[in-house]
Amino acid sequence: MSPTTSAGAAPGAPPEQDAAGPTVGADAPLKARPAALARALGLAWQAGRRHVVAYAALTLVEAVVPVAAAWLTKSALDLVIHRTEGATALVVVGAALAAAGVAAIALPHVSRYVRQELERRTGRLAQDRLFAGVERCTGLARFEDPAFLDRLSLAHGSGGATPSAVVAGTLAICQGFVTVLGFLGALLVVSPLLAGAVMVAALPALAAELRLSRQRASMMWRIGPMERREMFYRQLLTSVRAAKELRLFGAGRYFRSRMNAERVAADAERLHLDRRELGVEGGLGLLSGVIAGAGLVWALLAARDGLITAGDVALLASSIVGVQAALATLVDEVTMAHQQLLNFDHFLAVTGAEPDLRLPVRPVVPPALRRGIEFRDVWFRYSPEHPWSLRGVSFTIPYGSAVGLVGKNGAGKSTIVKLLCRFYDPERGTILWDGVDLRDLDPAELRGRIGAVFQDYMEYDLTAAENIAIGDVAGRDRLTASPARIEDAARRAGVHDAVSALPRGYGTLLTRMFFGPDPEAGVVLSGGQWQRLALARAVLGDGRDLLILDEPSSGLDAEAEAEIHNRLREHRAGRTSLLISHRLGAVREADALVVLDGGRVAEQGTHEELIAGGGLYRRLFGLQAQGYQLTDTWSPGDGSPAGDSADGGASPARARSGADPGSA
Repeated sequence: MSPTTSAGAAPGAPPEQDAAGPTVGADAPLKARPAALARALGLAWQAGRRHVVAYAALTLVEAVVPVAAAWLTKSALDLVIHRTEGATALVVVGAALAAAGVAAIALPHVSRYVRQELERRTGRLAQDRLFAGVERCTGLARFEDPAFLDRLSLAHGSGGATPSAVVAGTLAICQGFVTVLGFLGALLVVSPLLAGAVMVAALPALAAELRLSRQRASMMWRIGPMERREMFYRQLLTSVRAAKELRLFGAGRYFRSRMNAERVAADAERLHLDRRELGVEGGLGLLSGVIAGAGLVWALLAARDGLITAGDVALLASSIVGVQAALATLVDEVTMAHQQLLNFDHFLAVTGAEPDLRLPVRPVVPPALRRGIEFRDVWFRYSPEHPWSLRGVSFTIPYGSAVGLVGKNGAGKSTIVKLLCRFYDPERGTILWDGVDLRDLDPAELRGRIGAVFQDYMEYDLTAAENIAIGDVAGRDRLTASPARIEDAARRAGVHDAVSALPRGYGTLLTRMFFGPDPEAGVVLSGGQWQRLALARAVLGDGRDLLILDEPSSGLDAEAEAEIHNRLREHRAGRTSLLISHRLGAVREADALVVLDGGRVAEQGTHEELIAGGGLYRRLFGLQAQGYQLTDTWSPGDGSPAGDSADGGASPARARSGADPGSA
């Protein structure tokens, strides 16, 4: 059976469809919204109600203690100097003063303990919410958007810290108000004018700090790309995978200099803001010091003239220091909460973002494939700034058939795989699953019907069994594949013997990056062994309707490649499959071949039909076959290799190899 043939669309840009979902990687937020405050407090409340209540109670007691201590100090001094009361009153005041001192020392430690536990609880909950939001990005577009990645990084940093920090800030603000009001009461008793001066001095401090907090949040957004590049270079310099080339080419110093350049650029931004903060806060501190000094001089002169008592002087001194300290703390907490809320907006943007692919209101459950999959006039590009990757592509993958996808690098083969798995949607045209548009299907349900080995397969730093079992974990929070199923998949992928020979068999950790009770148990596999594990993942789910094999044997030697293709041929029997390989011998036995060139379908047909057609496929096949000729009697311009039969069969004289175009 050959694919349905249709002419490609004419060149030119087709009408574009609207992008799916809002962009969450746009501009940085500029305002701390009340909704963000409510969401942060709500998250902390959900994470630990009892801890929030306990922390609130402790904070309010802490607010009262310094005010009580100041008044008790005044009373004690007056009792000692004037001797108007007996020893009992002095003992009571002294005991109360001692209790206030004990509370002032002990309460901060208890509060810190409660706050740290609240931070841990909110951090866990926020991290889970954040990555649940990331999972709603069912496509790949956002993960290729640098602005989104920067926002995600900031969200991860702020999501766990902000809720508990906002609770702490809110309670600290309440604490500050209670303390300030208490001390202001004392100042008003002694000197209303001085009380007013202290309060007025706090207003410019609050305004200046709020402005600085916005500048800090803006600075964090600006240096995000620098920090991500620095992290990339840092990981590169410590990566086992990169170590060989970096040492062979002596490139370590080059990447180290680029890493340091990113750090210097980010630090320059921080230094600029630090200098501004130093100037503003230094000036405000000087103003506070002048007011405090003037107040103390007035109090001493007033006490000398008998206008106030010694206890009043002590109360005034404590009140000025207490009010200024409380106001400074109040300003700091307000600005810190403000800055945290600015950063928390990144968290809210990620967790509240709409899915990046349009989801139908009532998604259709993908039916078991019975007719086939059709690409109908599909156009696609990765962004408006990119060139078209696919231009009017039309072909069919009939049910129960194997279709091979062939073409040069950049022809659009991997893009077709991404669209078929619905990691993206076409800008124009449709992809039909038994006549149903993929956009009408639930992406998770669709992907549950597809098994795939990608060209850039993953190497998970897990055990061998876990590396395979991940192939059947969709929608669950634990691995459920039985050892028998895992072993059967490994046998079909030809990796069972290699895994069984590992120190702990299927329980062997396939990495050396983690410490454990037995660090020597970790094993690093060869590239071919990793590729076989990826194949085992793909064939683990027997109920899959479609099998996609994207360069499934590129890392294997000739003998292993021949073995794998034989195994896959048995596994594919009666199944619908899409085969992609630059080695044309690996796909020549497919029921039909689709040849892509520049994002268009250039040719379609069986191997024999395409060889007879004398087009692009015949030329590519001939170029590959040339390397396996025992004689040098053919050139690419001849159109077919010497010794080939008319139907493209291999010459008996050709050297046999697993990579030979005629070997598969």
